[in-house]
Amino acid sequence: MSDISFEIKEKIGVLAEHTTGWTKELNLVAWNGGNAKWDIREWNPQHTSMSRGLTLNDDEMKNLLTLMKGRI
Repeated sequence: MSDISFEIKEKIGVLAEHTTGWTKELNLVAWNGGNAKWDIREWNPQHTSMSRGLTLNDDEMKNLLTLMKGRI
């Protein structure tokens, strides 16, 4: 299994906080040296461990926002 590298380019915000100290966050993250993508996942307090998450490119994020406008 290969190592995965990441860099949090911009912390957008915390969506939820858990009693374990982990937080579900929306951030812009560059994975394996690539371009930053919108990223939703849970992180430990040090941001050294993470859960599986969801990454979206700009077009996917725009589509998500359009879909959500009519729902909330």
